Amino acid sequence: MDIVALEKIAARAWPAVEEARLGGWLLRAASGHTGRANSCWALEPPDRPVDEAISAVESWYAARGLTPLFRTTDGATAPVDLAERLASRGYVPEIETMTMTGPLTMRPDAQVCLSQASDARFREVLFGVQHRGDGDAQERLEVLSRIPAPVAFARLDVDGGPASVGVCAVAGDWAGLSAMRTLDRARRQGLARRVVGALHAFAAEAGASRAYLQVEAENLPAIALYRSLGFTPAFNYRHWRRR
Repeated sequence: MDIVALEKIAARAWPAVEEARLGGWLLRAASGHTGRANSCWALEPPDRPVDEAISAVESWYAARGLTPLFRTTDGATAPVDLAERLASRGYVPEIETMTMTGPLTMRPDAQVCLSQASDARFREVLFGVQHRGDGDAQERLEVLSRIPAPVAFARLDVDGGPASVGVCAVAGDWAGLSAMRTLDRARRQGLARRVVGALHAFAAEAGASRAYLQVEAENLPAIALYRSLGFTPAFNYRHWRRR
């Protein structure tokens, strides 16, 4: 697997507000909440000595009132000793995230509502299942609204109310899942599985043949669900923040 290529696809599926480059380093900024949209993706060598590049990244984020954040990806970080260099400057890794890949498990479901954008019911679930505050949920909603087509927003209602949602962004052969959320009252009913199946059916129609997703490595229930759908771990990444 070409990890760098898949990481670039994942970046396009989670659009930031602003981007800049230092050679092969991609700097991304939004409102400062989600790591994916507010970090420097060090996938390929920078265009200057590494320590100078780190300082330039710090200045770029400081100019935007944001905390510098670096993303290192197993098997695809340039330079390979970036983690050690960041640690020497006082940076520490945050929650580890796993990228999983798998087949399209197509299960069309007439009860899963698919649309090209979010609606009030989708937002009700997104804001109803969040642990980092409304600011984080709002940034996620704004990121999702910038995903280029083809994209599908899925929602599954239970007892007349929204219960489970998810999003799928298609880029060539790949379908990326994100924003998978199920309200507490509706858990353990197989709703997420149905949402994934409907999104994968959409992705197949859009020309994709394989899928990827990103899940926190500590989220064992979600990982178990995705494994049952045929997903397997591909690589992990971390965000580094200075104390």
